[in-house]
Amino acid sequence: MERVWPPMKCFSIKMKQMVCFWLLVNILHIFRRTEPLRPLERMNPMRIDFLGLHAFVAIAERGSFQHAAAHLNLSQTALSHRIRKLEEDLGVKLLSRTTREVSLTQAGLNLLPKVKETIESLAGSLDELRHEGRSRQETLSIGCLPTIASGRLPKALRRFQERHPDVMLRIYDNSATEISSLVHDGTIAFGITLVAAHRWDFDIEMLIKDPFTLVCPEDHPLAAQSDVSWSDLTEEPLIRISLQTGNRIIIDDALGSRREALSWRFEVQHIQTAVALVRAGVALTVIPSLAFDTVDERGLKLIPLRNPSVTRQLGIISKRGTPLSPLADELRKLIVQTFAEPKHRSSAGRIDKPGGRMKKIHQSP
Repeated sequence: MERVWPPMKCFSIKMKQMVCFWLLVNILHIFRRTEPLRPLERMNPMRIDFLGLHAFVAIAERGSFQHAAAHLNLSQTALSHRIRKLEEDLGVKLLSRTTREVSLTQAGLNLLPKVKETIESLAGSLDELRHEGRSRQETLSIGCLPTIASGRLPKALRRFQERHPDVMLRIYDNSATEISSLVHDGTIAFGITLVAAHRWDFDIEMLIKDPFTLVCPEDHPLAAQSDVSWSDLTEEPLIRISLQTGNRIIIDDALGSRREALSWRFEVQHIQTAVALVRAGVALTVIPSLAFDTVDERGLKLIPLRNPSVTRQLGIISKRGTPLSPLADELRKLIVQTFAEPKHRSSAGRIDKPGGRMKKIHQSP
C-alpha cells in the first residue's frame, strides 16, 4: 500500500504533481550557486575589460578626463562609465578625481605599468598577424639614436621607400646601450649610434663627428661671443641629460675633474626637454649639434665650445660575421650618402661636413 505524506492526502493526483514540481524547482535554485564550476569558468574567473583598461591608460597618460575622452573619441560620460565599471569589477579605486586634477591611487600606480606592457605586447602581436598575410612584403629592422631618427634618417628612408614601397621598415629609436644589445641579439640588421667603446664583435663604419655646443637664449650675455670656454660656464646654471643617453658619459670623460666646477642644476631625460627649459630662460645646456636638425632655433643661440672641444663619433654598427641582406646593405649605403651631404645652418653651431669615403673599422679583440 502506497505511503503518502499526510498533508498531501487531501490533494488530487494533479495537485500532487504540481507541488512536487514546485519543490524540485526550489531545491535546484538553492543548489544552483554551489554547483561545481565548469572547466571554462575555472580558467576564466572574470572577463578582461579591455575597453576599461584602455580608458584607464588614456587618463593616466594625459592626466585629464577631457583629453582622454577626446583621444578615444568618447564623451566624458561614456569614459567615466568605463572607468566606474572597471573599478567595480576590480573592487578597488584606480583614480582619485577632484575638480582640479586627476591622480592615480596606489592601486592605479601598481596597475599602470603592467597594463601598458600588456597592451603594447598585444598591439605588437596583432600587428604581426595583420602583416602575416602579406607574403610579398619583407621586413627590415634597424636601430638609431633619437636625435638621428628625427634628423638625418628620414631623408634616407624616403629614398629607400621610393625604391622599395613594399618593404616594411621597423625603426628602434633607442639609446646607444639598447641599440648595441639589439644588434648583438640579431633583432636589428644594424644600428646608427655612438661608436666609442663598442665591443670587439661589432663592425663599425664611421659616419660623422658631431660636436657638442652650448645652447643659450639669444639675449643671454654669452650669445654675443663667437665661442665659449667651459671655464666661462662655472657661474651659469646648467641642464644635463640623463646618464642613459651616452652623451653625458662623453662630456664627463672629456672634462675629467673640471666637470665638478660646473653648476649642474637640472637633469632631464630628453634633449627636447633641455631645449624647452633653455627657451624659457631657466638655464643653459650642452647638447650635440645634430639634435638641432629638426628644432626651431628661433630665440636660441648655438655657440661652439672649446678648452676642450667635445665631440661624439657616430657610425653604423653591425654584428661581425653576419653579412647584411641586400636590402639592409642598400639602406646602409643610402644612410652613408645622406650623412656625407653637407648640412647648412645659419647659427653659430655647425656640424662637421664629412668628406670622402666613410671609413670602416674592424675592431680587434
